[in-house]
Amino acid sequence: MPLFKADLHLHTCLSPCGGFDATPAGVVARAAEVGLDLIAICDHNTVENLPAALEAAHRLGEAAPLVLPGLEVTSAEEVHLLALFGDLGDALTFQAMVYDHLQPGENNPDVFGMQIVANAEDEVEEFNPRLLIGATDLSASDLVSRIHSLGGLAVAAHLDRPAYSLVGQLGLIPPELALDAVEISPRSDPAQAGAWLAGRDLAVLTSSDAHSLDQVGAVYNKLEMARPSFVELALALAGSEGRRVAGWGRRDKDA
Repeated sequence: MPLFKADLHLHTCLSPCGGFDATPAGVVARAAEVGLDLIAICDHNTVENLPAALEAAHRLGEAAPLVLPGLEVTSAEEVHLLALFGDLGDALTFQAMVYDHLQPGENNPDVFGMQIVANAEDEVEEFNPRLLIGATDLSASDLVSRIHSLGGLAVAAHLDRPAYSLVGQLGLIPPELALDAVEISPRSDPAQAGAWLAGRDLAVLTSSDAHSLDQVGAVYNKLEMARPSFVELALALAGSEGRRVAGWGRRDKDA
């Protein structure tokens, strides 16, 4: 099986903490420039910049990475989970559910940052008024179940962080939580994830959690798969049929 480079946690300018340069088209172009084969755009509690990202990838043609729709969704316990989907329609269905359960209120750009919905030409379409930085009223367990009901993959985000992670908020990974993988932030060594897994047999990913273009692909996963696809990713996370997470890399060490 060949190896493919994947950064599965990227933000755009729609996330309130995202940089202005991180337009959907800009993120896709930067991912192609640094040699990524597979990316997932995971803005906070929304997928509204995914259509532009998919259009940008289509325009790039064979040079573009495969773009997976995703969200970084926040549970009632303030745990961040990555919801990854193979189909934009499923991601939009999940987004509608998230919006129904999202903390009420409107975004304050002066406090949290602007939430820019952009098109594939890097033009501002609108500003999302929702409080995307907020939490839903759904538990982590409920969110994982809903992700799986739509055929998605559920990943515990930045497990090593003291805030907004399963370990940081709950003190452990609940044994009944049916995760597909866990993610370690760039500041930690994924090989040391056993301290947080506590015996759970789960795939360990590391992603950039990029909020600006210079961070895209700063770290990445090496996935042993037949081709970049959502189905192949699911097999790799499960360690099934010869697919697997084969390691990790850092862009600053590639040169």
